[in-house]
Amino acid sequence: MKQGWKYVISLAVLIGLVWFGVTAFDKSLTPYVSFADARRDGGYVQVNGKLADQNITTDGNRGTVVFHLRDSKGEVMEVLYHGVKPANFEMATNIVALGSYKDGRFDSDKLLVKCPSKYQAEANKGTS
Repeated sequence: MKQGWKYVISLAVLIGLVWFGVTAFDKSLTPYVSFADARRDGGYVQVNGKLADQNITTDGNRGTVVFHLRDSKGEVMEVLYHGVKPANFEMATNIVALGSYKDGRFDSDKLLVKCPSKYQAEANKGTS
């Protein structure tokens, strides 16, 4: 009978660990949403797009960058990023902003910037 309790306790601990792992992983996922969904939802999400224009405002005292993203549907949204403007930001081919929509714009605390690869530039030189 003592062996049976060991199995029950081991199984309960295993189920608890699996449940903890699944819920922790689920909370770490940040879904990609459209600009419209970000406005509607208000939760922590990620949106992506391209720079809509070169009108980028950097405030070094506040540590913020304000710019406009254009999504694949052509919709434009203002983004307020709390952080230092990434290098080669103006040359980005795609920008992912993580944050939430509030006060009429997307308030971002994290940016992922994809820039053209230097290898693409070198390959293009070789073909011309």
